[in-house]
Amino acid sequence: MSTRSDSLVRRRERLVASSTAQRARLVADCEPLGRAAATLDRIVGPIRRHPVIATLAVTGVALLGSRKVFDLASRAVTIYMLLRRR
Repeated sequence: MSTRSDSLVRRRERLVASSTAQRARLVADCEPLGRAAATLDRIVGPIRRHPVIATLAVTGVALLGSRKVFDLASRAVTIYMLLRRR
């Protein structure tokens, strides 16, 4: 091979090694962002699958207030658990 092709081969090897290192750093730097996105996806997933329920919940909180909704929800869960035992 000629000197020029040897030079090109070495340059290519350096560039490939550099891009591999950059890719690894990018993946490592974006890992916290990936975890946050996964958490957000777990929260948003059910809302996307059940938009009517989400709309009713938001409307209930807006109209009644969060404290009143929490009280009603805790009563509903208690009644559900009592009826489920039978």
